[in-house]
Amino acid sequence: MTDQLSSLLAMPTIQVAKQLLGVQLVHKTSQGTITGYIVETEAYLGYQDKACHSYQGRRTPKTEAMYHQAGTWYVYRMHTHCLLNLITCAPDIAQGVLIRAVEPVTGQALMTQYRPCASGVNITNGPGKLTKAFAITMKDNDTSVQHSALTLDIINRRYPKEIATSSRIGLSNKGMWTQAHLRFYVQGNAYVSQIKKRAIMSDCWQ
Repeated sequence: MTDQLSSLLAMPTIQVAKQLLGVQLVHKTSQGTITGYIVETEAYLGYQDKACHSYQGRRTPKTEAMYHQAGTWYVYRMHTHCLLNLITCAPDIAQGVLIRAVEPVTGQALMTQYRPCASGVNITNGPGKLTKAFAITMKDNDTSVQHSALTLDIINRRYPKEIATSSRIGLSNKGMWTQAHLRFYVQGNAYVSQIKKRAIMSDCWQ
């Protein structure tokens, strides 16, 4: 594991969620390499977090990857979509960060092949959209960011001019955790999910 990645994964989960913004998500597929800058994340804080799959220590075969070491990919299925999470803590603590949106860098032709009905920002501006565009499936669950074809490029990254925060999307009936500001995104980036056109900035990177 690179020093940069080790340093990232040593941070608290909320800090990881912020620091991932601008890092490149990389998937080396049999058809080519797909990359994109992460522009939106959500933090999930384990035992105490009512919205987290490991709330109060719940542990099932489907969530087992959450309980593995930092740097493990946790992929789960919601309806017809796979959602990608990076585990951020020591084994059995079970916290992680959901990667919600990316700005494409390379492999756009492959992304279009995997999502033929989508175009423009709609290719990767949501957690289920990006996994389809990046050909991420349940086979990537419980693999390592260090040893698998799905990885992170910490070196060739960008830095947001401003990081915005809000409550997480699509949660209800979770008490204080419904409104907790645990969603982080690159202010003004067009690929952020549910961004309003008037909020888009032409230059959101440093």
